[in-house]
Amino acid sequence: MIDDLVALWLGGLDGTTWWEQDADEPAYSASLMKLPVATAAQRRHDRGEIDLDAEVEVHDDFESVVAGERYVLDRDDDQDDLTWDGRGGRTPLRELRRRALVMSGNLATNVLLEAVGVDEVSAVVGEAGCSERTRIVRGIDDRPAQRAGISNVVTARDLGLLLARTPSEVEEVLLGQHYRDAIPAGLPAGATIANKTGWIDDHTHDIAIVRPTAEQGGEPFALVVLTRMRGVSYDDGNARIAALAARAWERRQ
Repeated sequence: MIDDLVALWLGGLDGTTWWEQDADEPAYSASLMKLPVATAAQRRHDRGEIDLDAEVEVHDDFESVVAGERYVLDRDDDQDDLTWDGRGGRTPLRELRRRALVMSGNLATNVLLEAVGVDEVSAVVGEAGCSERTRIVRGIDDRPAQRAGISNVVTARDLGLLLARTPSEVEEVLLGQHYRDAIPAGLPAGATIANKTGWIDDHTHDIAIVRPTAEQGGEPFALVVLTRMRGVSYDDGNARIAALAARAWERRQ
């Protein structure tokens, strides 16, 4: 794995590549793993295996993917206060999915993943045609797994494939995204942008399904930008992604 990374994949929603840069280089997923979790929830709902409108208990301790281990989330590491305020009560899975995507809620994600299952998320990744470089294998902040070297890893190309297979119900939720300082900031007004960000120390990512207006012309497309830069601030990382999004707009088919 190279140290610093600016990986990009731009292409059609049929998976055709239009522009790429280090698109097969793996990077830590950060919150981008929440997209396949949301898709997996929709799949299980559509098959009648779970009910997204069912209420589940909100709790902050979880079973690790390391057998016999558990871990507890830290509220200070989460941007989604609403889910934490409801800890100990019950919340519909559909609402937890919304908070996981729109507010990038960690607690909401892990409660949702508990209902969906890691195996279903892995199936979503595999059926999208992703390579073995992309692995979504644990929940957020599963510290026993981290100590064991088990991590969620993605590539730009594989995320493009996942975006292309994103259900319309999930794309609709992404349109309400709270964090719009990266890809959306680099694209012209009017285009419909369904994006999901991911950030953690030295990593700033954004992925999006973009649908230009009739006047703007061109096909809908997927854009993925993954950055790993030591010492780069969150704002500077977003500015870099926005600049690349502007270039991608000019290079689209």
